Amino acid sequence: MKSAVIAIGGNAIQGPKEKPTAEVMRKNLETTASYLVEALDGMNVVITHGNGPQVGNLLVQQDLAKEKLPPLPLDLNDAYTQGMLGYLIVQALENQLAKKKIERKSAALVTQVVVDKEDPAFKNPTKPVGPFYSAEEAEKLSREKGWKIKEDAGRGYRRVVPSPQPLDVVEKDLVKQLIEQGVITVTVGGGGIPVVRKEDGTIEGVEAVIDKDRASSLLARILDVDIFVILTGVEKVYVNFGKPNQKALDRVTISEASKLMEEGHFPAGSMGPKIESAIAFVKATNRQCVITSLEKVSEALEGKSGTFIIPD
Repeated sequence: MKSAVIAIGGNAIQGPKEKPTAEVMRKNLETTASYLVEALDGMNVVITHGNGPQVGNLLVQQDLAKEKLPPLPLDLNDAYTQGMLGYLIVQALENQLAKKKIERKSAALVTQVVVDKEDPAFKNPTKPVGPFYSAEEAEKLSREKGWKIKEDAGRGYRRVVPSPQPLDVVEKDLVKQLIEQGVITVTVGGGGIPVVRKEDGTIEGVEAVIDKDRASSLLARILDVDIFVILTGVEKVYVNFGKPNQKALDRVTISEASKLMEEGHFPAGSMGPKIESAIAFVKATNRQCVITSLEKVSEALEGKSGTFIIPD
């Protein structure tokens, strides 16, 4: 049976202009699950997801309530959202499986991902979390709260936090066991809970958010899956995106993709980590990664849609 890691995009959970309510997330994930269940027939699959907006919202809530309850560190907020979103995704999947009378189970596994405590990301935060702000709001939050805030790909301003490189998945053997039994497994949610290994062999959480595409790529390599799928808001990757001469890409070698990255076609706050993660998977496995939209996932798995990153 073929295997895949499928990283679902943020719009699958909450659109950029939607209210961050439970009802919105449930409705979006119902749609997401219907596309996924249709695409996953006959495949062993791991589903990963982001958590940036949800972590950001928790940080806002905790800041507002800090006089009554102490705010939680980022690793606990990562765990909080990983469990919450895992529950919602699994419930949506199970409901779609029942509707289609498909005899299959799904499960969510809270996952820790190892990072290096000396990773330079801790001195240079870059990972956007939370809502978008205007320039005026961003300046005020930076001044009042000491947040590091950056402009995000022309969409507004967001808080940025450390985003270290993922090195290992603590629960990888459990993930392997689940998918080998045919369980649709939701894991490495939000890039996983960032932890470091201490000299005595123990682990502890750190204040960071791991990019979910990088963590998903690492997991895809560890599991040695047949294909790595990254779902985003567009059917294909573009060069000169948003400009009159924009062009969709169908099949790109890792060398070509690397060159386009160097030329600045893929911003760090949007498509950059996806291309980087795709290249890492293809280079390590000599297999393919496809980047496409949720609506085109079935066609992409058949090779009929999306942008494929392929070996040289």
